[in-house]
Formats: sequence, C-alpha cells, structure tokens
Amino acid sequence: MNRFNIPSKFLLIFLIISIGIPLASFSMFGTQNSTRVDPYFLTGTREEQGELESFFYLLQYENGNNTEQFTIIREIANAFIRQGEFSRLINFLYSRMHQYPDDPYTAYYLFMIAFAYQQLEAYPVAALYFDMIVKNHSDLEINGHSIHLASLNQLITLVDNPQQLQWYYEELISRFPDQINPGRAFFMLGQANERLGEWDRAIRAYAHFLSHGDTHISGFPDAYNYARRIVDFSNSSKDWTFDSLDSLLTAVTAALNAGSASQLWRYHARVGFFTRTWEQEISQAGGMAGHATLNIADLMRGTRIHHASGIAAGSNLNEAFLRTWGWRNIPVWYLHFRRIYFPMDPAFHGHWEWAGIFYGERF
Repeated sequence: MNRFNIPSKFLLIFLIISIGIPLASFSMFGTQNSTRVDPYFLTGTREEQGELESFFYLLQYENGNNTEQFTIIREIANAFIRQGEFSRLINFLYSRMHQYPDDPYTAYYLFMIAFAYQQLEAYPVAALYFDMIVKNHSDLEINGHSIHLASLNQLITLVDNPQQLQWYYEELISRFPDQINPGRAFFMLGQANERLGEWDRAIRAYAHFLSHGDTHISGFPDAYNYARRIVDFSNSSKDWTFDSLDSLLTAVTAALNAGSASQLWRYHARVGFFTRTWEQEISQAGGMAGHATLNIADLMRGTRIHHASGIAAGSNLNEAFLRTWGWRNIPVWYLHFRRIYFPMDPAFHGHWEWAGIFYGERF
C-alpha cells in the first residue's frame, strides 16, 4: 500500500502563497514557466483566483509524478471543493490523469472525481468510479486512511445490486476486519446472500453476525432475532410445523377441547416462540424465548379452555390469531400462527407454526 504525508518543505510554499508573494519573484523557484494557465480553472474571488494561479504555476514547475506535485494537486482540488466548483474539479483531474496515465496517485484522483459526482447528485456515476478504484487500482493510504476502505464504505450505500454488495461486504470483512463494524457487515452480507438465493452462505453470515452479540443494525430493528431464528431454524428438526393453517388449527383446537396440555405443547414452535402482551415489543418480553418459563399445564389445570370457532379478524395470508379464554393467569390469550418463511428448505417453506401467545384482549 502506498503511503502519503504532506512534506514539510511545502508548508513553507503554502505560507508564501498565503501571504501573497508571487512565486516567480521568489528565488527558490527560478524563472516562472511561460505556459499560460487556462482561465477556465481560475475561479472565485480575485484572491482565490490568484491562489489558484500560483498553484498552477507551481504545478508546472514541479515536473513528474512526485509527492510534491501530488501535494499541489490536492490544494487545487480542495480550492475547487471550497468553491463548489465540482465540474471544474472533475475536468482538472481528468486532464491530470490523461497527461500522466502512470501517476501513482491515480486512485486518489478517481476518488475525488467520484466525490465530485456525488456532490452533483450523479450517484450511479460516482459508484462506477468507486468500483473502478477497488477493482482496478492498488490501494493508497492518504494520511493514514485507505482509499479502498473509503470507496467500499461509499459503495455499500450507493449500490443495491446484491451480487455487487456481496463482493463489497466480503472485501470489507476479509481486508478491513478491525476498521469496520463486523456485526453489521456480516448481517448485510447475509441479506445480500438471501437476495441471491445463496442460502447456505446466508446462514453462515448470520451465524457470524450472531457471534458479535446484539449488534444494532440501522433499518433492521429486529436484526438479531431475525438472524437467530434463521440460524436456529436451519439447525432444528422442524417437526412441529404443519403444511397448512387448517391442519394446524385442527390439531390445536383438538388439544384444547381435550384439555390436554402435553398434546397442545407439542405443537408450539421450538424456535422463536414468544409470550407477550399486545403492547410489548419482542425485545421487551425477554427476547424470543419467552416460552422457557411458561408451564402451560399449570395454567390449564382445573379449568376448561375455550376457543373461538374460527380465526380472528386481522388475520391474513401470513399470520392468523385464535382467541382463547379460561386460562388461570390472564383469562384471554390469542394464539399466534405464522406462515414459515424459509426458502432455504422448500420442504418447509410456506408451512405453518404456532409461533407465540399474545396476552389479553386485542385492541
């Protein structure tokens, strides 16, 4: 990786420019280059134009692809950025790359071009340049910061193609594990793998995500439970599932009618089963394992449990609710049935399960 820091001698040069001494009159620079500066690049106030002109003359004086030239180019680029002259910045850097195709700092120039296109709201074009940097150019470290890392961080916000996202997140994880949030990277890699239908890779990514603890993922408030359910379900027997909602309802209501707690409990989901009130979020109800402390036999003992004749209003193609009453703790429970989303295994994808319990009347 190439590394760059501003050489100390150029601090003197910048000081000379800042106090307005013409470069041609300062002996260390010799005779001013006779080549005229393109007026197109001299923008801003009179003072800003004078500063830019001085930088361009200095750039002509420092021939080659050396660090001193790069320092001057950065100052010119920063001047255009301060003025909001992003089109001029792009044209300036294009001309530089055309003149010096083997410049070792080309990755940085491309990064600045991509940044300029972002400011012009040409986001797809910006993404093309960031992608070009990480795939076609060696990494470059500027003041301790990797150009590849910065480009990848931009790409994951600009690109929606799952195949590209898969590659970007794998690069971030493998190359920069100590400079990123690994939990988020693994979760988003899992999402990309899901979209591509690469289910085994998705499960592995989610398993890595879970190993990093309850990581907060912006835009995915239930990320941890989502990943936990997929990983645990993939490793389970899945023998509590039913191929249709009707068959699940028939089994559950038969157990209720028989007053058989053991029979009823055989039908509850072994993964992600919850017990909570309507007001609670899942994370407030002790996570997804709320059934661990539930002794359903005690709550059915000495009382008859009744159920509605059909599913409750508000049920849909993916979830259904059955109102029951007569329980010893909270009289009314709604049993929650859910269609299983698990395309990793077509034998169970679309089946139904008893997913949890809502306590109390539904508002």
